[in-house]
Amino acid sequence: MGAGAGSGRGQLFLRSLLFLLLAGPPAHHPAWGQLRYAVPEELEHGAFVANLGEDLGLDVSTLSARRFRIVSRAGARQHLEVNLENGILFVNERIDREEVCEAGGTCLLHLQLLVESPLELYRVEVEVLDINDHAPTFPWQEYVLEVAESAVLGARFPLESAQDPDVGTNSVHTYRLSPNGFFSLEVQTRSDASKFAELVLERALDREQQRVHRVLLTALDGGVPERSGTAHILVTVLDANDNVPTFDQPSYGVSLPEDAPAGTLVIQLNATDLDEGPNGEIEYSFSGHAPPRVRELFHIEPRSGQVLLKGRLDYERASLHELYVQAKDRGPSAVAVHCRVLVHLLDVNDNAPEVTLTSVSTPVMEDAPPGTVIAVISVLDRDSGDNGRVSCEVGPNVPFELRSSFRNYYTLVTTQALDREVVPEYNVSITARDMGSPALLTRSTLTVPVSDVNDNAPRFLQPSYSVYVMENNAPGASICSVSALDPDCQQNAYLSYSIADGHIHGMPVGTYVSINSDSGHMYALRSLDYEQIRSFQIQVQAQDAGFPPLSANVTVHIFVLDQNDNAPVIISPLPRNGSVATELVPRSARPGYLVGTVSAVDADAGLNSRLSYQLLQATDFTLFSVAPDTGELRTLRSFLEQDASRQQLVVQVRDGGQPALSATVSLLLSVVETMPQTLSDFSEFSLPPEVSSSSPLTLYLLVSLGSISFTFLLAILILTAIRCRGERRSRQGHSCSPPRCHCCPGSRPSSDGLKTSNLTAQPPAGTAAATCLDVPAGGPPGYCYKVCLGPESAQSDFMFLKPCSPPRNNEKDPGKRSWPDQHLQVSKEAKQPNTDWLPPSTQRPALKRYQ
Repeated sequence: MGAGAGSGRGQLFLRSLLFLLLAGPPAHHPAWGQLRYAVPEELEHGAFVANLGEDLGLDVSTLSARRFRIVSRAGARQHLEVNLENGILFVNERIDREEVCEAGGTCLLHLQLLVESPLELYRVEVEVLDINDHAPTFPWQEYVLEVAESAVLGARFPLESAQDPDVGTNSVHTYRLSPNGFFSLEVQTRSDASKFAELVLERALDREQQRVHRVLLTALDGGVPERSGTAHILVTVLDANDNVPTFDQPSYGVSLPEDAPAGTLVIQLNATDLDEGPNGEIEYSFSGHAPPRVRELFHIEPRSGQVLLKGRLDYERASLHELYVQAKDRGPSAVAVHCRVLVHLLDVNDNAPEVTLTSVSTPVMEDAPPGTVIAVISVLDRDSGDNGRVSCEVGPNVPFELRSSFRNYYTLVTTQALDREVVPEYNVSITARDMGSPALLTRSTLTVPVSDVNDNAPRFLQPSYSVYVMENNAPGASICSVSALDPDCQQNAYLSYSIADGHIHGMPVGTYVSINSDSGHMYALRSLDYEQIRSFQIQVQAQDAGFPPLSANVTVHIFVLDQNDNAPVIISPLPRNGSVATELVPRSARPGYLVGTVSAVDADAGLNSRLSYQLLQATDFTLFSVAPDTGELRTLRSFLEQDASRQQLVVQVRDGGQPALSATVSLLLSVVETMPQTLSDFSEFSLPPEVSSSSPLTLYLLVSLGSISFTFLLAILILTAIRCRGERRSRQGHSCSPPRCHCCPGSRPSSDGLKTSNLTAQPPAGTAAATCLDVPAGGPPGYCYKVCLGPESAQSDFMFLKPCSPPRNNEKDPGKRSWPDQHLQVSKEAKQPNTDWLPPSTQRPALKRYQ
């Protein structure tokens, strides 16, 4: 068996080589732009068909990279394949022509070849050549032919035809009959060139001599090598039934739409028999070699001769069906007669177009230029004529169009620039419609996602941000959050936040605030102080992670809100040398007399800096009052004899914050008979640096202070001059006794009589009243310097210039006004007023001078 199989493969190879030589080179059809080859059937796997790489002019080394392949429908058998290494088209699996092409005629395999980068499409037709691989066969191996003994010489008896699936010369070519003395064989040709045999009676039969005759019928095809099939014919000689049925015509033709329902009458056959009785009753049936497909589709009523449709027709599978029908009477020695019925199917538009996505390149970049190929689409309609002509179109309002490259092949390309942020995905509806009536259509949806490109910069939700932060915030506390959006996606939409470089009051901005790069939350790195910085602004940048990265900036204004964290600061009066502030009040002061003004400042703002004044403590609350808004200290009534000469006051300054903060100042008011010429402690202050030049009021107060001081000094000088003139006139009419006054005319004390500033005097023990001393001086004649020392005179620098005058009547003990035995040191020159209260030139205190 192995040797026989090897010999069979060798013969098959020789036949294949012979067909390839006869087929010659591939036929080119420039009109269609396709190649055509011929290959014999039954070639083994790997058999050479054609060199597609050379014939198509393709670079063989790039076939694999360009994905060179054969495109076939899903589920279809891949008879041929391409070797990507050399571009050779070879047989992938055995091709049986009779299986691939059920109908006769030319058998073609239509191949679509696709190559990418760039996308190209080629069409190749491969004709499958028939080889003589089938021998003729009869339906039965043995036929029984009943012939009446009365049959005349020359009578013809049609025999069952042999069938050969091969075509052309490889099909049934002729018949032969084994030698015998009664019958000969004649071969007839039908209109379709098929052959059938008829048995011709050459010698009269005699049933009594020989009842049965055996002959061998051989069917031969025209192939090389020749093949044959045989059937035994058993001729039984019967008694006479000498008339056979006859059909109206030997061949019938009928047209039938392919959508005809089961039970449809195809044709009414009619055969007649001149005999009577059973010999004239005709029965119809399919002949023995009717193919199974015909028996599945059609049915013959035996008695009526009606051919009815039994199965479902399909024009696309077979457009013509050939029925072989025989009629035979029921008499003895019945002879069957045959006829052929050709059923032509009429195409009906019963097949909707089929849409196949051959190659899809998705997703598509949103910056893809117009004309970019997205997919290759093939359409197929199995109908014929107008029913099989298909037009293809895409739905409206999409930036795509179809371009036809070959018949029933389209490429889907872009028509304009895409924008993923507007439409991230397209559902492209492809409609294939045939030209039938009514037209059938098929819709297929292709989803085309758009790939993102970093073409959008981040955008903040607000054009700018205003943030209000209460001062004294905790370091590290969150103060605000900025947010930006990027319409891109994935990596291109991932945002990181940062603060642009800059300085705030000379310090890097990074020492004030920080930002979370992922969330955009901003944090204060230090505790803010409204009194040092009230507002500042920073630039925040949002940058995406695309390539190249895009960014956007936004300005964040940060306003520091005031908190009542500064207590009022009293700037006037200020205590001297660690003691309380003192002030002199003339006993003759009337109600409403302005003793002085308590001035204070608050570094806070708004209500937190709105100050109010009140008298917290007083020796006598009925004697003084403080204006709550201005801080002016005034008398409420006139002084009485029983009023103490020293009044202790405590003034509280309170701001308007919540909770309120306050400060107090203690004042010691001395009630004197006359006012000194020096300034009081209400003037002795200096403005803190932080409040200098903090308000325009400072300038006004400074100018007012200067003008009042100048007016006061000028008044002192004028009053002094007038009084000195009056003393001089009175001195001319009175004599001065040396014991009473040491500044008599003519007496010149030494220059040591005056000492600098501080007077040293020891009053008698237990003396609480003021002590007055007359000190000789080198001043004008008739004048003396009178020094009045109080209980705290050790700290006093006040000197009063008075003329010498006789003692008044109300002086009960004039001797107590001087102590001759005590050593008194007096400065040689008078001390200037204390200038510690004057503010620096850069400071402008908010003060009010007393009148």
